[in-house]
Amino acid sequence: MADFIHPKRRRLAVVFLGVDWAEEYHDVCLLDSEGNRLEKARVPEGIEGVRRIHALVADHAEPGEVAVGIETDRGLLVGALIGAGYQVYAVNPLAVSRYRERHGVSRAKSDKADAKLLADLVRTDRHNHRQVRGDSEQALAVRVLARAHQAQIAARQRQANQLRNTLREFYPAALEILGTDLDSKMAVALLSTAPTPAAGRKLSRAQIRSALSRAGLQRNLDEKSAAIQQQLRQEQLEAPAVVAQAFGAIVSGAVKVIRALNDEISDLEAELTASFEAHPDAEIIRSLPGLGVVLGARVLAEFGDDRNRYANAKCRKNYAGTSPITKASGTQKVVLARFVRNRHLADATYLWAFCSLTHSVGARRYYDTRRTNGANHHQALRALGNRLVGLLHGCLRYGQNYSEVVAWGESAIAA
Repeated sequence: MADFIHPKRRRLAVVFLGVDWAEEYHDVCLLDSEGNRLEKARVPEGIEGVRRIHALVADHAEPGEVAVGIETDRGLLVGALIGAGYQVYAVNPLAVSRYRERHGVSRAKSDKADAKLLADLVRTDRHNHRQVRGDSEQALAVRVLARAHQAQIAARQRQANQLRNTLREFYPAALEILGTDLDSKMAVALLSTAPTPAAGRKLSRAQIRSALSRAGLQRNLDEKSAAIQQQLRQEQLEAPAVVAQAFGAIVSGAVKVIRALNDEISDLEAELTASFEAHPDAEIIRSLPGLGVVLGARVLAEFGDDRNRYANAKCRKNYAGTSPITKASGTQKVVLARFVRNRHLADATYLWAFCSLTHSVGARRYYDTRRTNGANHHQALRALGNRLVGLLHGCLRYGQNYSEVVAWGESAIAA
């Protein structure tokens, strides 16, 4: 994963600090350039722990001369170390596990040993790992909100899936009416009013119309109410009344959770919009086809805004996981999608590429050309996402908004 790291360093590290972090305390180990242990300690979480780390290092080097290995790239401890001037390297826990096997086969593990392992790792192989860069406070705020927003959407989808499974057990008419939109306002309003088939059959058109109105629907309410009433009253297979009542309690609970999540997602989206639009890069990011406020905020959040993080467009593509990898051995050669990548960013880039198909003539033609040349839908979207990430890098590097003609050429977008 070193191919997306800017090679320039402010100072040459002379000592190496491994930090095995935990919730209540952290084990730390300090090594010199030869691998000899200088210090070791267990420090508490919080300000006191950071003070003890500073004191432990102070007798041997300045903060700018210390390379730190730790298994996370965020949190208050990481922020404090970066703020103090340490060179912090975030090491994937899976990589740490492989390094552990490199030094022994007993599979023994302890926090103290892991702290030394991390210090040794940055001493010998830090060029293969990502140095945590300093994003602006505004970018960090966007990241916090974007990830929380995405997590709440995922939680709502899980609830909707559980609700669908429940309705399949005893209430097929509701699924015929609502389809897959079980997290919509209409679904919440209708299922809150009629959580069981028996309750659904008793609904009048006026009650259904009122539920649709609460959901925000405004057109053809009378026709829709009549159609829904007819579907609810159709003959269907039913569970025994007592069982249906039990299922109805589950439906009511799930609907309450979905309603709360809808409100929370709406509030988070408002906060995310305000935070993203306050960032100086927002206008450039929004200018690219397919990037709205939410998706643009996710892209900014995961890429960060440190201009020195990516040496070139290829480095940014590698970090996004859009650039392919090649496996070659003997006469065999195969090109594959990257497995190790920022999952949040990979998902956002995939959606970005899909959305750009209806917002950019050049993007659509690029996708169609890939499909004509034999790529399937997912392969073509990944290739388009790779191209879009390169365009984003150029726009940010030169401080210019996206231009369809500059990106694809006049001949590429000509009708």
